[in-house]
Amino acid sequence: MPIFYSSPINPLKSVSFLLRSLTWTRPMSQSTSIPKKLQRVRDHGYDNYMEVEKKLRKILKFQDLFLCQPHQTLPVSRLDTLARRLDFKQHEAGAFILKFPHVFEIYEHPVRRILYCRLTRKAHLQIEQENRALNDQIPDAVTRLRKLLMMSNTGRLRLEHIRIARRELGLPDDFEYSVILKNPQFFRLFDAKETRNKYIEIVESDPTLAVCAIEKLREKEYREKGIDAEDIRFSFIVNFPPGFKIGKYYRIAVWKWQRIPYWSPYEDVSGYDLRSLEAQKRMEKRAIATIHELLSLTVEKKISLERIAHFRQAMNLPKKLKEFLLQHQGIFYISTRGNFGKLHTVFLREAYKKGELIEPNDLYLARRKLAELVLLSPRKANVDRELVNYRRDREDDEMVRIQSDYVENRFEGFVDEYNVRQDGERGRDSDLNFDSDAGSDFSDEDNKCEETVDAEI
Repeated sequence: MPIFYSSPINPLKSVSFLLRSLTWTRPMSQSTSIPKKLQRVRDHGYDNYMEVEKKLRKILKFQDLFLCQPHQTLPVSRLDTLARRLDFKQHEAGAFILKFPHVFEIYEHPVRRILYCRLTRKAHLQIEQENRALNDQIPDAVTRLRKLLMMSNTGRLRLEHIRIARRELGLPDDFEYSVILKNPQFFRLFDAKETRNKYIEIVESDPTLAVCAIEKLREKEYREKGIDAEDIRFSFIVNFPPGFKIGKYYRIAVWKWQRIPYWSPYEDVSGYDLRSLEAQKRMEKRAIATIHELLSLTVEKKISLERIAHFRQAMNLPKKLKEFLLQHQGIFYISTRGNFGKLHTVFLREAYKKGELIEPNDLYLARRKLAELVLLSPRKANVDRELVNYRRDREDDEMVRIQSDYVENRFEGFVDEYNVRQDGERGRDSDLNFDSDAGSDFSDEDNKCEETVDAEI
């Protein structure tokens, strides 16, 4: 009968083994290729930008609600009912409006004596400025739309996909008429009964427009800094977020990836053999260049990941876009702020510095005016309201003073006129008495006769 012996367990060794297992870290990868899966490193500058954008998205919904009203005003009693269409809970809409007194204003109706809500004068000025900037840059929007169609495989895109991304591309709401139908020399619209079946096709590709923004930036870097042409020929500008750990092998992998040649997003690749490993690497880098160019065509150099996915098949983009973009966190940044983690916004890192666009345009500046109104303190709005009321009180006091002075002057004039009139009447009475004495037809003898007549009677 076999007997198994067991050696006594050393408690110190078991404790040390447990500590090693708890403090064990994953060793740094020694591969000289970029890992397929990387954890996202947060950049608080972009996340704070999206926190403000989350408030702006709700404010824009309320603006559309107010502007569609007949007098652009809304009773406070109807606010909760209509705000439920905007995914607001009960009593949440009123509390939200009270947070932004620079955008929304609550006042009492002068006749009905009920509370109404409307946009402030500053908000109306911001809307007018944005509409003016949007109309002024329509020629640039036409160019952006042409370049977007040139990047597609067939030279056509769905109208619905462009309509969803019209705000990012700087297109007006009626772009189907003001941009597409007004420029038949550039665009061709395939009409259909349903909007989702409508297509936009470019009439003819322009070789002068087939120049990417990264190519212009490379030329600028080459001329200003004198970087070697071979090092910058296929490279991208890489700025890793703070806290991103860069090991030796990862640095080598990025150095090798920067020198991989690729086809331009505007180049037709249907005639190439894409089965080899080298061709797949080129296509992956071409996808990065395509997303880079798509972000460069937007007004604010950012767009949601879900809207990029609409162009995935038309532009040969990979399926798992989020994992694909996380491999290149030095070029793009994905923010999950803004819609409780349901929305992913992709930023072009090289276009921003300290949370602001490096080369702003008029439309971007007009939209940031609304963000400035949101970030203004409500206390300042109360101070402004007090100043306005004080100014009105001063104006009212001045009007009362002017009216009292006017009444007093009128009264004094009336008294002087009355005195003059009374003096005139007295003088006229004295003149009448004097004239009656001087011009009388009776004499003293007549008086004596009257006396004798009276005595006789």
